[in-house]
Amino acid sequence: MSKENDKSVARGVPGAHGEDAGQAGQVSQGNKPLRPHVRGSGDFTFDMRALGKRPGEFKDEHRTAAAPDGLGSGLVLVPAGSDVALDLRFEAVSEGVLVTGSATAPLTGECARCLEPLASLIEVGFQELYRYLPDPGEDEDDGEERFLDGDFLNLEPAFRDAVVLALPLSPLCREDCPGLCTECGARLADAGPEHRHGAQVDPRWGALAKLELNDRVED
Repeated sequence: MSKENDKSVARGVPGAHGEDAGQAGQVSQGNKPLRPHVRGSGDFTFDMRALGKRPGEFKDEHRTAAAPDGLGSGLVLVPAGSDVALDLRFEAVSEGVLVTGSATAPLTGECARCLEPLASLIEVGFQELYRYLPDPGEDEDDGEERFLDGDFLNLEPAFRDAVVLALPLSPLCREDCPGLCTECGARLADAGPEHRHGAQVDPRWGALAKLELNDRVED
């Protein structure tokens, strides 16, 4: 999707150098200050000023971002700070900016069957509309809708939602992983198909196995 000439990276508030850098946290759009988590900085924040607000205008962008903290839980997660490849298209529409794209990130964790470490990649696609302004009486912090913050767009919440929904509930080191032996805990993939522990007696009949019974024939 990306074009070489269209690649760009927004790493900070334009012109925020020297004395201006200390004022970067007070950038505002009109009388409304930007939220602290946007402010034109961060790997998942994009400057939309070059796009304009004419419906139909678009720009493509490819970026490598650092994965945020807390992305995943349990047996598998995206390591914080790992490289996330973003391939995006931003399109101006009448309501705001429509973002269509994909993200590829590394996964680390352990197999749900044999508990061995595993590493793989996860690729997610998403399409999100970031609106310019809420409707009258609408709370833009209700979490149901996404909004631009001035001229900046924060993609991290949409990225988080897409990854969390795509994370496997039971990650496997391989699709046919046989898991662990229920008797000794050995990894069956290493032990081989001949791994056995002999016939097992139902514990409810264990007392009978200790009895010595002799057949007697009465005259």
